Amino acid sequence: MTPSLEAALNPDRLRGVLLDVDGTLIDSNDAHARAWVEALRDEGFEKTVGEVRPLIGMGGDQMIPRLTGKGSESEVGQRLTDGWLKHFKPLIPELHATRGARALVEGLRARGLRVVLATSGEAEVVDALLKQAGLADLNLDRVSSSEVESSKPAPDLIQVGLKKLGVPAEAALMVGDTPYDAEAAAKADVPCILLRCGGDTDLEKHAPVLDDPQALLEALEKATV
Repeated sequence: MTPSLEAALNPDRLRGVLLDVDGTLIDSNDAHARAWVEALRDEGFEKTVGEVRPLIGMGGDQMIPRLTGKGSESEVGQRLTDGWLKHFKPLIPELHATRGARALVEGLRARGLRVVLATSGEAEVVDALLKQAGLADLNLDRVSSSEVESSKPAPDLIQVGLKKLGVPAEAALMVGDTPYDAEAAAKADVPCILLRCGGDTDLEKHAPVLDDPQALLEALEKATV
């Protein structure tokens, strides 16, 4: 049973927050899907955006086997990852921060909460996304891809993130935008809130849902009154 929004934001328990990046702090999910479609086509795999888009939120280690039957560490898998990066980087300048992204991070910190980015994205991509979203100067700690064996929906990111937060699972909150965020958080026994701004639908069956970071900040303010 997923906790209610009120329970997830209970100030008596909450001490640290894990934040997803793609789709949560910046509107990059569709761009990721387009880049993967192009990378797949380069390797002879004809997939549509409609086939790829529902898998965005997983890391390449999870997506590549599902889409191609090839391992992400295989030669084909490595070329696909390189191709995704080649096609995605030119799309970054057209992306925008989600509503209230910076205000949320600043609001969490103002409440004395620890904040760590729970994304297994490549460091250079995450750096570019944070810069594009106007968040780079906040110098947020993060879980790097080299620190985990498997990306979401495996719990590795959440578990490493908890260690960086320095808080137990019951004192943390995961904020994401896909079912894979909620699944990973559930496996690590961390409450989760999902945001609609990432573009996914039918999120309510996975976790409490809000529109965007601004809505989460407003809910947090109500919870601490």
